[in-house]
Amino acid sequence: MLALAFSAAMFGIDGYVVRVEADSSAGTPGFALIGLPDRALNEAKDRVRAAILNSGFPYPPGKLLINLSPAELRKGGPAFDLAIALALLAIDERVDRLALGEYVVLGELALDGSLRAVSGILPMVLAAKDAGFTKLIVPRGNAAEALLVEQLELYPVDSLTDAVAVTAGYGAKWRAGAAAAPSLPPARHPDFADVRAQVAAKRAFEIAAAGGHNVLLVGPPGCGKTMLAQRLVSILPAMSRDEALEVTKIYSVAGLLNTGCGIVQQRPFRAPHHTISQVALAGGSHRPGEISLAHHGVLFLDELPEFQRSAIEVLRQPLEEGRVTIARAAGSFVYPARFTLVVAMNPCPCGFRGSRTHDCRCDDAAIAKYGGKLSGPLMDRIDMHVEVAPIPLDELIERRPAETSRTIRQRVEAARLLQRERYRKTPISCNSAVPSNLTRRYCALDESSTALLLQASTRGYVSARAFDRITRVARTIADLAGAAAISREHVAEAIGYRGVERLTNRVA
Repeated sequence: MLALAFSAAMFGIDGYVVRVEADSSAGTPGFALIGLPDRALNEAKDRVRAAILNSGFPYPPGKLLINLSPAELRKGGPAFDLAIALALLAIDERVDRLALGEYVVLGELALDGSLRAVSGILPMVLAAKDAGFTKLIVPRGNAAEALLVEQLELYPVDSLTDAVAVTAGYGAKWRAGAAAAPSLPPARHPDFADVRAQVAAKRAFEIAAAGGHNVLLVGPPGCGKTMLAQRLVSILPAMSRDEALEVTKIYSVAGLLNTGCGIVQQRPFRAPHHTISQVALAGGSHRPGEISLAHHGVLFLDELPEFQRSAIEVLRQPLEEGRVTIARAAGSFVYPARFTLVVAMNPCPCGFRGSRTHDCRCDDAAIAKYGGKLSGPLMDRIDMHVEVAPIPLDELIERRPAETSRTIRQRVEAARLLQRERYRKTPISCNSAVPSNLTRRYCALDESSTALLLQASTRGYVSARAFDRITRVARTIADLAGAAAISREHVAEAIGYRGVERLTNRVA
């Protein structure tokens, strides 16, 4: 006797529909699960048996075989439990076989037959829709997330018994769509009004937010590098719905969405510890890494030289292409990773090299080792290099209110509006994403600006990549000023943020 159900699985951050084929034959009672299941999925046979019996249904007799197709892709996780249970019940006609074939079924079963939420619901629901399915059965805890996908009939259930009732036509149907989907409450981020002085650094962060540029901060301990980085998200423009869905999809796969929550509205801010491994930063075959979790948001690496060099070199490809490719035995996985990178470092291991108030305790060997972890190609991919000076005590205790994040964000949003109009017929999202072959078109320089840039290049090595990044930053500075064309003063300010030699020579 053969029965068929449909479920879904993950490949990277994309879902695909899986056929769950159940067969019962004469012979010694047993349960075999094939189709490249991982250990967690292989344990489904024990969960499913207990759930069926504890829900009051008879367990199918004979030799049971479950095949998960396509068989060449490895499958993992407990999201197949409910589909397997319904397919086994369909063998004994406890579930209508024809009706069951109309649904994509997802959910983890507890031993008492109740359903638990699973991760990755959003991309799996999207895959079901792309495959032509219009009806889904999901755990109630995943309903808010599944509701984000439009033009579907959603049946949230609490137990195996409820799922059986749905296939019999007695379930409560929810119409999926954006209007019905709740969202996570916006997170409260620290405000730039808390930052005293540091006018130049604030200006740099405003430019970074307006154009999506990467920033390097160099300064002694306690000067406010971390404080500044934590406030960048507060001046970034709100995400579009498409961007919010991309972020929600990534967090769904990573299992970082709270039960009952829908779309993520706040831009991510990720600040991994310097002990993070290369795999945790870049991601693996089953989980996106920190650089993907920062997609459309901010990735902050504090004390950059303390990170493993192999880990920080992983950033090269994402900074150029906006995605990271992970090659494993199971296949190649592509994760989105378009983020604003903010990195911070001290001028030396003790942090006081060049200070007028503290003595530096580092010898030349220690300083060379400290700066040796920072490769030239990585530094070349960071648009703006900012020196953060210590704050004088009189300015620190000054009561005069500083400019708020809301005020800065208004200028940032005005600059982004100009960019959206400029790139409306292209996939380009902001100035930092302009490809090299289009830089001359969208970031054109006049003769005076070009001469200034050539003059600056004679004083130090400026690569072709650095040349393009300077012009993109100048384009953003012009947008903040509301200027239609890039002028000499815009280029001069952009060149001032390319002091990689000046800043990193202190640690080399």
